[in-house]
Amino acid sequence: MADDRSREGTETAVAEFHKKIKEAFEVFDHESNNTVDVREIGTIIRSLGCCPSEGELHDLIAEVEEEEPTGYIRFEKFLPVMTEVLLERRYRPIPEDILLRAFEVLDPAKRGFLSKEELIKYMTEEGEPFSQEEMEEMLSAAVDPESNSIHFKDYITMMVIDEN
Repeated sequence: MADDRSREGTETAVAEFHKKIKEAFEVFDHESNNTVDVREIGTIIRSLGCCPSEGELHDLIAEVEEEEPTGYIRFEKFLPVMTEVLLERRYRPIPEDILLRAFEVLDPAKRGFLSKEELIKYMTEEGEPFSQEEMEEMLSAAVDPESNSIHFKDYITMMVIDEN
């Protein structure tokens, strides 16, 4: 009996996910022909509350692309893969407290902010470096124009996706 209930729950979740995925996909399906530009896939995935790294995004695109890449992704191929991602709760956003700890590591003096220059240095020289475009996008959202620094508590609060 419990199996039936959990299967029903999964079916309901799948139907909900299908609706959400279709709505997100349609925003970028400018020709209304069930395809989107491959460059929009990251935006679509992130609009569904997932935060894959560039590497994970690349793997996901490889999974939904045609044998011979056309530059477009078809809805029929995107839907099952994205449904699975949402069901498995993959690429969850990092919780606020962990983000805060990460910023605090970069701020050993405990000032509560990083300068724009420090932020650029960390984001382009360490780990998986940000591209110029990603850096500009982050700076426009994060940097306080008056102090030319990033007050990370405010930034994290603004950045964290509300789960409810």
